[in-house]
Amino acid sequence: MAQEAKTTVERGRVYRKRREWVSGAAAGLAGGAVMGVLFSVLVPPVIEAGIPALFGLSGGLAGWVVHMSLSAVFGVGFAALVTLTPLSKDTDAPLQLVGAGLLYGAVLWIVAAAIVMPLWLTAVGFPMAPPLPNLDAMSLVGHLAFGTVVGLFYSYV
Repeated sequence: MAQEAKTTVERGRVYRKRREWVSGAAAGLAGGAVMGVLFSVLVPPVIEAGIPALFGLSGGLAGWVVHMSLSAVFGVGFAALVTLTPLSKDTDAPLQLVGAGLLYGAVLWIVAAAIVMPLWLTAVGFPMAPPLPNLDAMSLVGHLAFGTVVGLFYSYV
């Protein structure tokens, strides 16, 4: 039997109660798909070699599976950020969530792509590990696209 979503009314608006982490995972998958297409077209070695190498894998399919899995996890992180922190007071409107997503994408680029990924790939012995820090412009574009889509998608799911 399917459960019905409960609704609440606050200041004249009707809100559906939903599991925020599911919405975050869905938004992360949407953002990951956009980012993955950008990487597949603009920097194929990232999806085909770098991302799967984080987990000892290789190939484009493995890269997509790892990338989309990480995207879902980062989407849940976004949901936690905009619901469990003081930022929740400033992310009521779709445009605010898009802004938060854009900022989130920039932070992910700095932390995950520029610092963690090069260290991780070096630690697992990946021969084409990027330099530390890896401040690649195409990576920035991909992460900003990810964050924008996450914020936009999250605001509607």
